[in-house]
Amino acid sequence: MPGTVLLLAASPAGKGCLVDAASVLPVLAAVPPAVLAGTETANVVELADPLEPQAVLTRLRAAAASPGPLTLFVTGQLQLDRRQRLPHLALARTTPATVRYTGFPWHWFREELRLRAVGTTTLVLDLHADAESWVWLRANALDCGPTVAVHGRVAPPPGRWRVAVPTYMKAVATVLRSGGRPPLEQLHHMAAARIAGEGEVGDLVLSGTGTGLPSGGSMGAGMGVRAGAGAGTGAGAGAGTGTVAVPPTAPGAALAIPAPSGPLPPLPAHIPRAPVPPAPVDTDPHLAIAAAVQAGRHADADALAARWERSAAVEHGVGSEETLHWAEVRADLAMFAGDAARSCRAWMAVAGARLTAGQPVDAPAVEAAVDRAHHQWGRIGETDSARELGPVLAELRARVPGRREGALDHVHRQLRRLQLQTQS
Repeated sequence: MPGTVLLLAASPAGKGCLVDAASVLPVLAAVPPAVLAGTETANVVELADPLEPQAVLTRLRAAAASPGPLTLFVTGQLQLDRRQRLPHLALARTTPATVRYTGFPWHWFREELRLRAVGTTTLVLDLHADAESWVWLRANALDCGPTVAVHGRVAPPPGRWRVAVPTYMKAVATVLRSGGRPPLEQLHHMAAARIAGEGEVGDLVLSGTGTGLPSGGSMGAGMGVRAGAGAGTGAGAGAGTGTVAVPPTAPGAALAIPAPSGPLPPLPAHIPRAPVPPAPVDTDPHLAIAAAVQAGRHADADALAARWERSAAVEHGVGSEETLHWAEVRADLAMFAGDAARSCRAWMAVAGARLTAGQPVDAPAVEAAVDRAHHQWGRIGETDSARELGPVLAELRARVPGRREGALDHVHRQLRRLQLQTQS
């Protein structure tokens, strides 16, 4: 039976644009339709920077009515409307004030796809969230419906005066153009692995079926990828040594966080035990940490990660990968707790430890740690804390400039702005 493919790339025109969504369409269009659909023949519908939500709805409705397999490749940015605080896919005319009328409500995807048979519909997503949507995603699932398989990522805002590139979707297209069409879950992991070295910060990794997207992970530069596997509420962890990123809280959602193998080790007697409830020795500590984060028990999550960090330091050494793994987990946990200053300090400490261990300044793991410290520094709301950490970050940036041109200059400009604020 012929398949149907909908290629949708949308982002606002002008200064509200977070991602150059349409840039992915030529790459996807170069993939044979049958490969895009995973069927012998397929029909492809392309929507590039559509203006009206009703036009998108018409095309989506027609695609959903097709009897064969349906694959939707959606690239763009998420924004919340100011009245109902619901996520929308921003279209060409969307502004923060007009999202409700000019954006495409995300729940329209769920409503139009809800009657399709299980196993016939797949959403492949590469989305960037604005600041409000990113906060919303920490407490809500991006509901795509119980019968739809979802693979992809949601990235945080790229920063002021920057327009992001849909690297995940371009990686998907690159894999598909290389010949053959691997199973979608494998395609997802292959695409995620391709962008793991590009400094993606704090992405939510989506891979599963249903309203509780059952996966989590982060795409850390050069660090490998962690993502859940399977459907429903099950989850697994991929290979690698990546850092933790917890997906949105949702009923029934299982959280998967990267883990070293092995049971929970006992702590040496001379190391004080963290005040957290004991876990069975055969329990993956990452699952316990994820559950604590999901429940809002951020202090418990950090205490458990700290316990593992101390144990790893005693067993493997302070600068070991095992210890640095847990330091990175704690840096991300600080981010999830909303403590940007603590997260910034932790990432700078990780970068310093890697440099002290002899890793080169252009090592992907070193660059990723400094990039994440820089990212969190920009989110610190307290002027005093930002001003305190700024010179330390500037010194680190001078050693590790990273791959983003002007990163050190950005730190110096922000420091001057903070100084002027203090003087005024």
